[in-house]
Amino acid sequence: MSLAGVSCLVTGAGGFLGQRIVSLLLEEEEALAEIRLLDKTFSNEALGRFEKFKGKTEVQILEGDIRDVTFLHRACQGVSLVIHTASLIDTLGLIDKKLLWDVNVTGTQLLLEACVRCNVQHFIYTSTIEVTGPNCRGDPIFNGDEDTAYESTSKFPYAQSKRLAEESVLKADGQVLKDGGTLMTCALRSMYIFGEGCPFLQGHLDKCLQNQNVFLRFSRKEALVNPVYVGNIAWAHVQAAKALQAPQKAKHIRGNFYYISDDTPHMSYTDLNYELTKELGFGIEPQLPMPLTVLYYFSLLLEMVSFLLQPFVRYIPSTNRHLVTLLNTPFSFSYRKAQQDFGYVPRYTWEEAKQGTSEWIASVIPQRRLCLQIKL
Repeated sequence: MSLAGVSCLVTGAGGFLGQRIVSLLLEEEEALAEIRLLDKTFSNEALGRFEKFKGKTEVQILEGDIRDVTFLHRACQGVSLVIHTASLIDTLGLIDKKLLWDVNVTGTQLLLEACVRCNVQHFIYTSTIEVTGPNCRGDPIFNGDEDTAYESTSKFPYAQSKRLAEESVLKADGQVLKDGGTLMTCALRSMYIFGEGCPFLQGHLDKCLQNQNVFLRFSRKEALVNPVYVGNIAWAHVQAAKALQAPQKAKHIRGNFYYISDDTPHMSYTDLNYELTKELGFGIEPQLPMPLTVLYYFSLLLEMVSFLLQPFVRYIPSTNRHLVTLLNTPFSFSYRKAQQDFGYVPRYTWEEAKQGTSEWIASVIPQRRLCLQIKL
């Protein structure tokens, strides 16, 4: 399987995951013809990273809005593969719901329409574990798969927006293109992604540094999940893209979603933070700040306060019931089906992922300390 000669558009290419996907595509031995990188803005650091890998593949930078129909049409013209990672991520309710919908749902639908008009044959969507759950009851899943029955009841806007976007992508499979060809789509449901440059990990690190190098415990030790290393979820996109080029493989994966995890040991979200930093001398709180049931109802109280203050001021609580449930529910999935259908095997071991992430954390600590002192 090869991507030789393929013209590919990567949306969200300036983001945490998008940058890794682009880097892997540029490292391919059999070079792609062209990679178009789409995002609202690109940091100088990201542009420098792409420049370093540039070889036989032509790289085009496209800065614009996923909601701009004309811009999307121009971006998709002459492309045969789209990897759609662009998304607004919001676990606290910080982003206006209309904006979340416009980017995550409408933006995805507009991109699919542009693909049909511009005869794009293959479309891969970056989905999330939150499309599945956990639900509001906190029902656990241990090592589930694509056939695991689960009642998804989350009303949280981010989870809903990703679910609707994924549905649009999978329904679009089989659409007839303008030139008479057929659009083939699939979705990759990623676990929580960690690794070098992870914005969530940096946020937890900041709080840890402000707490005398001790990580705040926000998830029970027994709430086992299986996060995925950014290099491995990026590699899954590349493997899926290659499989879509092969007709025999494509017929198995088109119209389907796949859970993507790796061989990271199952542990809670908080224990992952500690595992990545303990050799740097960091500690972890032994238990939640209050019993889980109390924490849940405390979050409900904060949500009620936020609702009552709405006419006067926009107050976003530091936690909510959805987040408490998400962080404290055992929820893990296998990548067996992705392995069977399109040959996904993690490219990086847990030891490599841990070492790379730990080295990145060590490198940003002086800068984060300085930044936090300035803010204080």
